[in-house]
Amino acid sequence: MTRMAVILAAGQGKRMKSKLYKVLHPVCGKPMVGHVLDAVRGIGCERAVVVVGHGAEAVQRTLGDSVEYALQQQQLGTGHAVLQAAPAIGGADGVTIVVCGDTPLVSSETLEALIALHAAEGAAATILTAELAQPAGYGRIVRGEDGSVHRIVEQKDCTPEQAAIREINTGTYCFDNLKLFEALAAVTNDNAQGEYYLTDVIGILQARGERISASVAADPAESIGVNDRIALSEAERLMRERIARRHQTNGVTIVDPAGTYIEAGVTIGSDTVLYPGTFLRGGTVIGEDCVIGPSADLTDTTIGDGTTIRQSVAESAQLGAGCAVGPFAYLRPGTKLADNVKIGDFVEIKNAEIGAGSKVPHLSYVGDAVVGSGTNIGCGTITANYDGYNKSKTVIGDDAFIGSNANLIAPVTIGNGAYVVAGSTVTHDVPEGSVAIARARQENKEGYADKLRARAKSKKEAAATRKDGQ
Repeated sequence: MTRMAVILAAGQGKRMKSKLYKVLHPVCGKPMVGHVLDAVRGIGCERAVVVVGHGAEAVQRTLGDSVEYALQQQQLGTGHAVLQAAPAIGGADGVTIVVCGDTPLVSSETLEALIALHAAEGAAATILTAELAQPAGYGRIVRGEDGSVHRIVEQKDCTPEQAAIREINTGTYCFDNLKLFEALAAVTNDNAQGEYYLTDVIGILQARGERISASVAADPAESIGVNDRIALSEAERLMRERIARRHQTNGVTIVDPAGTYIEAGVTIGSDTVLYPGTFLRGGTVIGEDCVIGPSADLTDTTIGDGTTIRQSVAESAQLGAGCAVGPFAYLRPGTKLADNVKIGDFVEIKNAEIGAGSKVPHLSYVGDAVVGSGTNIGCGTITANYDGYNKSKTVIGDDAFIGSNANLIAPVTIGNGAYVVAGSTVTHDVPEGSVAIARARQENKEGYADKLRARAKSKKEAAATRKDGQ
């Protein structure tokens, strides 16, 4: 049985009050419509048609060629929106999931259960429902004695008995595809809004003697549709909880899940510990037995087993196993740390490779550089890599020692085992095994400090006198 999906993503989302198209607002680092697409792909939908309207080009740029598109030029209701997919899949035999692009919490497991019930009961349409403690505002599901759906009653039309029903329509459906599009052809816009409603398909199918079933979602949160920033933050919170539980189930310790932010695309190995204030973004991959945080912010970064990162930021960086980073380090794009590298406090690394066992312990900048293994870079060292127009490379060999407060003026090469004496400004290559001293010889002028103070004091007093005379 062919599985298809129609994702409704044509609404303006005016209540978001945003320049960004509604379904592109991110939840845990991924656009809402991206979460929905993941869910339908997770149940093996062979074709997915995204119905777009306002912001169509932005949605197409985001989703690319991975889906088919149907354009709803005028927003004339949900039934009209689904009808736009008819040229693509209207004549196909199989089942179709219809789901809104602003329901990021809907899961593959729930959609699979929806399809299973649909098939088991031989239904023409099966509605995904949820039971809410406070169902006000939602359409109620009225069932017949055999458990099939008798009708959907909107809030404004409910009798007191119907208003007490807690089972609501989530707006997600499973249809026999051919029967769906046959019924859509019979839907009219004879209503106050002048729109074509998808819910009218349910009544049309019932009138034709078809069975309408309902599958209750195990988690009512999956019914949340995001229409404003308040609902967006609630969806973000619930998605973060879901992501955290998944990692915890897989053996990750999260000390405070409410204070830890993990986006949907992150991978974490077992026995890794996450401390509060940590943000893991994009496609970050963390190995096993790591300690991340507190207050680590990692984006699209790969981290080897047994690495520790505290109070630091990393973007598009690659870290080997057994590294120690922080506190207060910044690993910028292009950073590559081999195994057992130490990057200490207030160190910035950019587009640089640091070899195994090397150390940059504190207060240094290493940019556009290649550093060998077993090398120590002292406090206050910088690679001066930019002349205002061009960026040049610094190369430091294995087992080298760079003294504190050294300036390495690129392009320059420091050979294996070489020493750069503290306070040196190096402008020429240092051969292997050599010692570089590049600083002026110290000269002490005894008693001269008092003369400098007197000169400075006189200058200050003269300035004050000129100011008073003005």
